[in-house]
Amino acid sequence: MTNQIVSYLDELFPNPRCELNYTKDYELLIAVMLSAQTTDKRVNMVTANLFHLYPTIEDLANAKYEDIIDIVRPLGTFHRKAQNVILIAQALVNDYDGKVPHQREYLESLPGVGRKTVNVVFANLFNDNCIAVDTHVARVSKRLKLAKENDDVLIIEKKLMKKFPPQSLGRLHHQLVLFGRYYCKATHPLCEDCKLKDLCKVGCKNEKKLIK
Repeated sequence: MTNQIVSYLDELFPNPRCELNYTKDYELLIAVMLSAQTTDKRVNMVTANLFHLYPTIEDLANAKYEDIIDIVRPLGTFHRKAQNVILIAQALVNDYDGKVPHQREYLESLPGVGRKTVNVVFANLFNDNCIAVDTHVARVSKRLKLAKENDDVLIIEKKLMKKFPPQSLGRLHHQLVLFGRYYCKATHPLCEDCKLKDLCKVGCKNEKKLIK
C-alpha cells in the first residue's frame, strides 16, 4: 500500500518543495509560524512586504508592535502573530546571534512555535528525517487509512514514521501537503481520476456514487 502511495505522489509531485517563500533561515521559521490557520499564498504576500521593510532579523527585533500589526493584519489573529514575530526575532538575536539553531526544545519554547513548525523547519533547513502533520497531512492520512479518525497529530506523525522509510519523510511531507491542497481537498476532492481511490474511504464512496 505504501509503495502505491509513494509511486503516485512521485508521479504527481516529482519535485515537491515548501510553498512558503524565504531566503534566510529565520524567514522560514517566521513564515511557518504565520501560516497557522491561513494559506501559504496569503503568508507569502505578507512576508514579501514584511521582509522588504525589515530586511534583517535585527530590524525585526527592534520593530514597533503597531507597525508589524499593520503588515500581518491580513492573516487573522494578527495581534498575537505580530507579537510573535518580534519576540522570535529578539530571542534569536539574543540567544543565537540571529541564527535558527538545530535545537528542538529551544525552538518549541518560542511563542507561536510548536512541533509541526519545528518539523517543517528541520526538514527544510537541516534535511532532518521528520514529517510535519498539518491539516492536509492529517486529512489525507485518515482518508488513506494510514491513521484512524480519532488520531491526533502526534499519533499520526508516529504512524507515518513507522510506515515510510526515514529518508523519505521530508519529501513525503511536501507531497502530502500538496496532494491535500490541490487534489484530496477537504471539500470536493478530485476522486474520479485519483489512482489511490481504491485505498481511500472517501474515494470508494464517490466511486460507488458514479457507478450508480
